[in-house]
Amino acid sequence: MDTVLELSGIGKSFGNIRALSDIDLAVAAGKVTCILGDNGAGKSTLIKIIAGLHAPTAGEYRVDGEPVRFASPREALDRGIATVYQDLALVRLMPVWRNFFLGSEPRRRFGPFTMLDVARMRRVADEELKRMGIDLPDIDAPVGNLSGGQQQVVAIARAVYFGARVLILDEPTAALGVKQSGVVLKYVAAAREAGLGVIFITHNPNHAYLVGDHFVVIKLGRMELDAPRSELTLPDLTRHMAGGAELDALEHELNNGSAAGSAAAAQDRGEQP
Repeated sequence: MDTVLELSGIGKSFGNIRALSDIDLAVAAGKVTCILGDNGAGKSTLIKIIAGLHAPTAGEYRVDGEPVRFASPREALDRGIATVYQDLALVRLMPVWRNFFLGSEPRRRFGPFTMLDVARMRRVADEELKRMGIDLPDIDAPVGNLSGGQQQVVAIARAVYFGARVLILDEPTAALGVKQSGVVLKYVAAAREAGLGVIFITHNPNHAYLVGDHFVVIKLGRMELDAPRSELTLPDLTRHMAGGAELDALEHELNNGSAAGSAAAAQDRGEQP
């Protein structure tokens, strides 16, 4: 297994608040690692550490076996770690091709002047999107005219083109319906087939299980689950997301309460419990 990045014993504190504790994670090329957890579990803090936005306060972060300490997302991107956030960093009124190169526009020189290489941007954006299986009728249309799923794919294809080796997807299906979520999951699988290591952040175990190879569940900043697909069923994953041992305790308490209530009701009626 070609491991691209590893986290060992990662912790993060903000003053007296402990956001993450003892997180271990390995992301391999050609695999989808799903990180699940409820709001406030620590998922966002974790991806910000991986993406170079936050430095960990404990533990070690390695890329290709080499310890790293990123000072910015640009440094992480230079090592091939790209993040697609929920807002996608797209400008809705700009055409698709311009969004594809946003912030990294190629230029042509004419004597002492330079100008955007529009022909190259239009051609490359169209070719790369088609390679990902998206054939848009009009590459010049504003990106805001695309469906939510198609916008996600534009952001994914952009990251792949600019050399991503690890692709972090922050809740890509959270605001989408079933059909559009299916579009995104299809291209998550396509990124895996292209050899990328994918980190898929979600709170939806059904979506995770459709594409995941390895699953991590985080609860209150700690790892509740760390298991490969071969050791896990969808009901198992859903149960861990729902609380695992706490859910078992609640079920036991409710069953005992129900039994006690039935016995009390029987006594009130003068029956033998």
